[in-house]
Amino acid sequence: MTTYDFDLYVIGGGSGGVRAARMAAGTGARVAIAEEYRYGGTCVIRGCVPKKLLVYASHFHEDFEDAAGFGWSVGDSSHDWPALIAAKDKEINRLERVYEDLLSKAGVTIHKGHARFCDPHTVEIEGRRHTAETVLIATGGSPVFPPDGHGWDLAISSNEVFHLAELPRRVVVCGGGYIAVEFAGVFNGLGSAVTQLYRGPQILRGFDEDVRNALAGEIVKKGIDLRVETIIDRIEQAPDGLHIKLSDGSSLEADAVLAATGRRPNVANLGLDAAEVELTAKGAVKVDAYSRSNQPHIYALGDVTDRIALTPVAIEEAMAFVDTVYRGRPRAMDHGNVPSAVFSQPPVSTVGLSEQAARDKHGAVDVYRSTFRPMKHTLSGRDEKTMMKMIVERATQKVVGLHMVGLDAPEIVQGMAVAIKAGATKADFDATVGIHPTAAEEFVTMREPIPEPEQKAAE
Repeated sequence: MTTYDFDLYVIGGGSGGVRAARMAAGTGARVAIAEEYRYGGTCVIRGCVPKKLLVYASHFHEDFEDAAGFGWSVGDSSHDWPALIAAKDKEINRLERVYEDLLSKAGVTIHKGHARFCDPHTVEIEGRRHTAETVLIATGGSPVFPPDGHGWDLAISSNEVFHLAELPRRVVVCGGGYIAVEFAGVFNGLGSAVTQLYRGPQILRGFDEDVRNALAGEIVKKGIDLRVETIIDRIEQAPDGLHIKLSDGSSLEADAVLAATGRRPNVANLGLDAAEVELTAKGAVKVDAYSRSNQPHIYALGDVTDRIALTPVAIEEAMAFVDTVYRGRPRAMDHGNVPSAVFSQPPVSTVGLSEQAARDKHGAVDVYRSTFRPMKHTLSGRDEKTMMKMIVERATQKVVGLHMVGLDAPEIVQGMAVAIKAGATKADFDATVGIHPTAAEEFVTMREPIPEPEQKAAE
């Protein structure tokens, strides 16, 4: 009978890897985990958490302005970028210690350094080799830069943006996904002049069309210079900053260029060939519904599998992995109806299918949509609108999609996601009493679908 150093070796100390290691150790398994950067992973160290702290900071300028409509005299204000970054760093350092403490208290052996396979059951880290009965790959993803040769070495990614010594006065954000729109909002809110470039016809590809159009309209009103179907041709160093040549022949001057043009699975230098682990055509670890690779004892979860790149998804995949391997309760995570949010300004949140995806899957649908000024802005005077949308499968009256752009959207949609996951119908929403006065009550007071001609025109 083969004896291994560990029952489980986890490669990657992000949210998914840490959860899997802790929970597996709780079953009595001998567990080790390796992380080459900082425990906490992308989300905690240079993703969701620090990003949202910066979003909070950047929104205060609007709060100060809005206060006047409610009788407040706030006075002059200014922002200290280094103080914000120092406060952010202090909180991230605290969270990193929390993650390591949780692992230690669970009895997990912690290794620091880059781990790679030597063979299907052996992992090497910092010159030392360890064997494991089961190995879990949870190495996450990393930013992708456009091809070299066009000056992209002068740009920064979403990793470096959290460590800028000074707030750039002029920023070009390249990309149209959630990272791009979030950081465009952060820089704009803190006072930078922001130009956002996207190669496609509209930002947030893959989201519902009404969501995409509503957010684009709002961020333009806030002062972001949004240019679609435009890309950077070349970035050059200039005496007073960066000179950016665009695909349409025009040019820009900036102090920083943020490349938010996508992410890819972290599979480099993991020794996957030695472990004989198969990859997908996109370079992700290929797994089945139970997160198992082609090697029956090697699993992978989170962004490295390129399924749904969200922290809560990685954590739930980790729980399903532990149930399957160590608790004798095999189960696959249900990736359907996963809610998500974009912390743009205003924020976006969604669960279920877009209108077009719902038509493709279900055929006839009823669409309910409402656009209105939030109650807060009736006194603030700010020209910001909220858009809420519900898609209902006509044959069953089941709600199959729910979308919102506006204040508190993520907080509102999280609760609605429970109803969607439970299979609620439009009648269930109609029978629910709203909380007044709130924006959320709009979802339970939508009575008439928009006319069919309008629906078709939106397709």
